[in-house]
Amino acid sequence: MSTVILLIHVMIAVALVGVVLLQRSEGGALGIGGGGGGGFMTGRSAGNALTKTTAILAACFFVTSLTLGILASQRTGTPSILPAGSDGLAPLQIPAAPAPAAPEAPPAPAAPQAPQSE
Repeated sequence: MSTVILLIHVMIAVALVGVVLLQRSEGGALGIGGGGGGGFMTGRSAGNALTKTTAILAACFFVTSLTLGILASQRTGTPSILPAGSDGLAPLQIPAAPAPAAPEAPPAPAAPQAPQSE
């Protein structure tokens, strides 16, 4: 069920991007469909149709988003990757490291000896 809704959601998202890019730019030739006067839809008819199509696709996008969110929140059979605890999180258990051995003291330097004469 959720796979079908997800597929519909992706198709609506792609269509919504396409319809938005077809709209005429108001401020400086940023839109794909904002070229010259020759086109299959011109003037008010294009504006009205694209505006209505955008609104319908946006509403469908929100509905599928909410539906996918509700379906995801109702799944209880999938285990969590987090260990169970009082608040859903267990405290981090760090194993105790063995205490380092005390380093041996270096041997004391020998006292200087006076040269022996013959």
